[in-house]
Amino acid sequence: MGKYDFDAIIDRRGTGALKTDALTEFFGRGDLRALWVADMDFAVAPAIQHALSQRIEHPVYGYASVPQSYWNSITGWLKRRHGWQVNRDDITFVPGIVKGIGYVVNFFTRPGDAVLIQPPVYHPFRLVPEGNGRRLVENPLIPTDNGYRMDIAGLEKAMAQEKPRLMILCNPHNPVGIQWDEDTLCEVARLADKYGVIVISDEIHADLMLYGNRHVPFASVSDAAARVAITFGAPSKTFNIAGLVSSWCVIKNPELRDDFFKWLTVNEFNAPTFIAMQATECAYNQCEDWLDEMLQYIEGTIGAVETLVAELLPQVRVIRPQASFMIWLDCRGLGLDHDTLIDRFVNHAHLALNDGAMFGTQGSGFMRLNIGEPRTVVLDAIRALAAAVR
Repeated sequence: MGKYDFDAIIDRRGTGALKTDALTEFFGRGDLRALWVADMDFAVAPAIQHALSQRIEHPVYGYASVPQSYWNSITGWLKRRHGWQVNRDDITFVPGIVKGIGYVVNFFTRPGDAVLIQPPVYHPFRLVPEGNGRRLVENPLIPTDNGYRMDIAGLEKAMAQEKPRLMILCNPHNPVGIQWDEDTLCEVARLADKYGVIVISDEIHADLMLYGNRHVPFASVSDAAARVAITFGAPSKTFNIAGLVSSWCVIKNPELRDDFFKWLTVNEFNAPTFIAMQATECAYNQCEDWLDEMLQYIEGTIGAVETLVAELLPQVRVIRPQASFMIWLDCRGLGLDHDTLIDRFVNHAHLALNDGAMFGTQGSGFMRLNIGEPRTVVLDAIRALAAAVR
């Protein structure tokens, strides 16, 4: 028995949670098990709740200064957890990673410029550039027997021919849960440096490594990587505090960093709220044991899902993630067209998962399952799906 209770079922309905209170808006009905939005239904570490409660008890919520201890908590975490040395001058606050990507797109590119992505991938990587009038270039991942690999030859061809100004890298990759190895990241860096491409590395899932896998920060793999990288990360996925909106941006190369950080500062895009700072500092300094225990629980749930799916839904392939609390389900073996597949999940099994097609056309026939839930909830969902398929 662990120190923390990840089996507790917490009802989030009526709290304004996107995951539960927007079901009708997104799925057409509200009576669904919510296994879609990538936050967890676990209670945050008690230390975070205590720290926030103490601060909220003070009756003045005015403008906040940023203490050095806040920056130390982030850089100390990156060094301790990932072996990555980040200096104070290398880092700034951003109010969410998708917003940060939008800042980079608008600062470093102009309408009509090309931005390269690698689907199936987190859908804002497509929506943000396209919504800002940029031209999207795709280098799809290559499916393998146990997941995917990056198409390095295709990447060079795309960079040489399409001349993208930016590439958005997902490391670890969402939705398929891959931690890219050092050799692959070195090749990405070499090509980006060769062709003059800035690489945004979204590393929000970096702390959620499973089965002894190690996170490799993109900017750390080579001098070339440090020259081209703009790295985003956050405690939000790690400690289930996404609603507090606290993220960070690291840029090692002063030629990329100085003007961009100045632009963020003069527009006050990099001013954290006192709540964001309080939660971040507490999470990184006091809650590592909560994270370690939570990841063990997630590993146990993955194993249970694999066993139950093999028993009840052998036509569905579970792609085991190396990181994160999301499982990419290959449902093509069910022999259903994509619209029928969604109908079975939503209207028959009463499940809300992320439609794989939202991550690109390469996701058609797939679904993304959030297992950051009490294990009974996840396994009941698998049973409901099996009954709906039968």
